[in-house]
Amino acid sequence: MIDLYTAATPNGHKASIMLEEVGLSYTVHALQLGLLEQKQPWFLEINPNGRIPAIVDRQNGDFAVFESGAILIYLAEKAGQLMPAEARQRSIALQWLMFQIGGVGPMQGQANVFFRYAPEPIPYAIERYQKETRRLYEVLERRLTVVEYLAGDYSIADIATFPWVRSHAWAGVGIEGLPNLARWLAAIEARPAVQRGLAVPVRRDLPAGDDAALVASVRKML
Repeated sequence: MIDLYTAATPNGHKASIMLEEVGLSYTVHALQLGLLEQKQPWFLEINPNGRIPAIVDRQNGDFAVFESGAILIYLAEKAGQLMPAEARQRSIALQWLMFQIGGVGPMQGQANVFFRYAPEPIPYAIERYQKETRRLYEVLERRLTVVEYLAGDYSIADIATFPWVRSHAWAGVGIEGLPNLARWLAAIEARPAVQRGLAVPVRRDLPAGDDAALVASVRKML
């Protein structure tokens, strides 16, 4: 049994999609990020960085794993799925996983912050991070002109990247003119396991008119 500590964010969805894809049994613990539950001492014992997602593998001596990329690799190796065994193909999958971890996630995350949550608009920062996110999408587009999925076959590289690209509009970044990226998004979103993973955890919608409360809660985390 896996304990999953998560929230409805792109990084959180990486872990829940992966668990659904490989069919491992898990229990969801939804953290309220706006209340800073991820900074509580009990959770810092699981993830010293105070971020989601994190997992605890109860079948492996209550072994805790934090950082979304590390979680994907751990679960792929535990299940023997979605990570190539052959050395060259494994390296390709890991290269594209690292491309998401080091590029798409940080750049799009900053685009989100400056486009949606900054107390005052900073045009230079908005433009910089939106342009860089779009450039990274164009790298994905070129890759997807020659392969169906980022590592050839569907893998943890796709699971890591999909939740971020799927939320491109939230960062104010378009995917117009990127037909292969759009094709890849649609193919992954159609997967039943992906749809189940995106529904984890159940979203807690704010009452009508509480957009300001949502923004305030995010700013507390910045």
